[in-house]
Amino acid sequence: MADLSAAFPPHDVRIFVILGAYGAGKTEFSVNLALALAARGRRTALADLDIVNPYFRSREKSALLANKGVRLIAPQGELRDADLPVIPADLRTLLDDTGLTGVIDLGGDPAGARALAAFSGDLLSLHPAVWYVLNRSRFENADARRAIQSLQGIQAVLGLRVTGLVSNTHLLSDTDAALVREGAAFAGEVAVLTGLPVACHAVRDSLAPELADLHPLFPMTLRMNRPWEDNWED
Repeated sequence: MADLSAAFPPHDVRIFVILGAYGAGKTEFSVNLALALAARGRRTALADLDIVNPYFRSREKSALLANKGVRLIAPQGELRDADLPVIPADLRTLLDDTGLTGVIDLGGDPAGARALAAFSGDLLSLHPAVWYVLNRSRFENADARRAIQSLQGIQAVLGLRVTGLVSNTHLLSDTDAALVREGAAFAGEVAVLTGLPVACHAVRDSLAPELADLHPLFPMTLRMNRPWEDNWED
């Protein structure tokens, strides 16, 4: 049987823009995606433009990312922990360096998306993958209508069209395979209504063996613990 995981992440995409409602698991997915790209031998950068949640931001994993060869693009100095729509100066490098693969972790609401809107014209020319992370366990994704409204609201401000969905239904440590399957069915419903493909099913790596029939399957190691839970780096 062919290794379907080899097709994900896609080889023909250089820029990945990751959107999603608050609590969808967007940052967890972004960090894992960047690490997976780097593990494939691609020069990779992760741009942290998330201004919504001070606990779950890619920049909190700067040591891990550096250890795995992922360049972090994020506000520095006194702006590092500010909940402000700050665009890091070296984001321009990510857009211009054709040998650099980039994951952009965007804020989880229209205010967060506005931070990147000034670059929408540049991004359009790069044909990015713009993926909306779906977690049915969150209020904004509780039903297909709400999920599509959330998606469209962020998309309108950003000035880029969403090109795919990431099925990522979870309840943190209480997630089981049955919940993931419910989320996969929900993602399929949203896909039919929007005409968007499901880019992948993101699942905790320990659940991957039970969910091997979901394609493409993207097993993730959970990285984004709350600060008081996080006492390790690898």
